[in-house]
Amino acid sequence: MKRLLAGAAALATAFVLAACSGGGAAGGSNAGGGAVAAAGTGGGTPTSSTAPAPASTVTLPTPTPTPTPESTKPAPTSTSAKPKPKPTPTSTPKPAPKPAADPGVPCAAAAAASGTAACVDISAHKAWLLEGGKVVYGPVPMLPGRPGNPTPTGAFHVLSKEKVHLSKEFDNAEMPNSVFFYPGDAFHTGSLSVYSHGCIHLSAGASLKFFNTLSVGDVVQVVP
Repeated sequence: MKRLLAGAAALATAFVLAACSGGGAAGGSNAGGGAVAAAGTGGGTPTSSTAPAPASTVTLPTPTPTPTPESTKPAPTSTSAKPKPKPTPTSTPKPAPKPAADPGVPCAAAAAASGTAACVDISAHKAWLLEGGKVVYGPVPMLPGRPGNPTPTGAFHVLSKEKVHLSKEFDNAEMPNSVFFYPGDAFHTGSLSVYSHGCIHLSAGASLKFFNTLSVGDVVQVVP
């Protein structure tokens, strides 16, 4: 009985071995599949050396830079330049006409003078002061030189002025408010009843007016 059991066990073992080896001899070709034969060689459980799957590199698209708007300047407005008005031609000023002679004054040269002037009328025994051809003072009484020493006639200019002139020719006689218009002859304060030696005698007030009004260079005209 024991032998039968041992034989059955051996048979079962052989069957099992035959089933595990694929039914062929050791070292033969593996008809059932190479997986079992490979496992029997190492005596352990085969490990499948599977390489790790490569990580998929996701390439992100480079963001397109947002174009910055250019600093937009306002478009220049076309300003149509207006033509400048032509300057109005100014007429050349005409020289001022010489003043006409005062009809009451017999001195044309004195009346034509642009500044201050004096006029003396020997025959009428009168004298005037003029400004720009117009009478500003006079006529006032005057007395000229005596027949042996007449007052010179013509157009002259004031040569000098002296507040109190002393005449060396006549013993240093005083000649107040002297305005010389000819060498040795002048307007000055003098007698209106005694003729002079060529000067023009005026009253004290008139001689002062002539002295203060006339300047060196002013016209003095004496008519006969």
